Amino acid sequence: MVLQRRHWLQAASTSALLASIGQQAWAQAQVESVKIVTGFPPGGTSDTICRRVAEKLAPGYARAAFVENKTGAGGQIAVQTVKAAPPDGNTVLQTPMSMLGIYPHIDRKLNYDPFNDVMPVSLGCTFDFGFAVGPMVPADVRTIQDFVGWCKANPDKANFGSPAAGSTPHFIGALLGKWANIDLRHVAFRGTQAAILDMIGGQIAAVSGPIGEFTQHVAAGKCRLLAASGAKRSPFAPQTATLAEQGLRDFVYDEWFGFFVPARTPAEVIGRLNTAMRAALAAPETVNGLAAMGLEAQSSTPAELGQRLRRDHDRWGPLVKQIGFTAEG
Repeated sequence: MVLQRRHWLQAASTSALLASIGQQAWAQAQVESVKIVTGFPPGGTSDTICRRVAEKLAPGYARAAFVENKTGAGGQIAVQTVKAAPPDGNTVLQTPMSMLGIYPHIDRKLNYDPFNDVMPVSLGCTFDFGFAVGPMVPADVRTIQDFVGWCKANPDKANFGSPAAGSTPHFIGALLGKWANIDLRHVAFRGTQAAILDMIGGQIAAVSGPIGEFTQHVAAGKCRLLAASGAKRSPFAPQTATLAEQGLRDFVYDEWFGFFVPARTPAEVIGRLNTAMRAALAAPETVNGLAAMGLEAQSSTPAELGQRLRRDHDRWGPLVKQIGFTAEG
């Protein structure tokens, strides 16, 4: 009995020591605070996913997590902010693909390299775009063909807004104008909601942006979705026909938001952050919260996100040339 008691005490002591070591290792691995930087203002889709994920990163990955909205230059300022941050896992970029996959094709003076200045951590979500019109456009305009006809009859009013110049929504509108052979003028805003507010206020005719940004305004009868950009109808707007369904055969565009860290961030830090983010993105509260904004929560390995960025970067090069848009122009 004495021997058994001694073994039990030794085992208990060993377990306590291992638990103590584990707690110390966890404390050493945990960062004090993590900041997720987005290039878009509060209230939009980009901000929403940042806040949903930040809620889940504390206290597991970091003792505290918060979001910083660094708006301006169509999302470039956010990328530059993270590029310049220490590579310690305390600063994370959340960005749409456009800033990394499209901007390098349109701006020769771009002061960041998407493949060398930031490193991928995880995919965050995917989504389709919508093209909507407001009260400036008559109520009988219900399709893209209707809108094209209206633009031809009212060339002085043929315009659309997007969340940023050089973004995917901007280029969807530009490609639509080229397809229809109309001068569809673009108006750049700081975020989709700012564009939508001007549209429903009658200041501009239409807006191209993430489909989830429109749902509350469509439900309130303030604007009308004419088309969606995905390969199939969006589950968030099932009554809205796709661009492809309406005759624009090759107009299939979606996008993603991804998480990145500064270059030279240690692989071990990226691994821990990836694990924490994948858990955050799988949480029911995150999935449901993003769905309310028309976003489908998805995660990935760092390598998978890097490969996805490379594919989209290469796809958009020829399209940018077709559009003819440059940052200087």
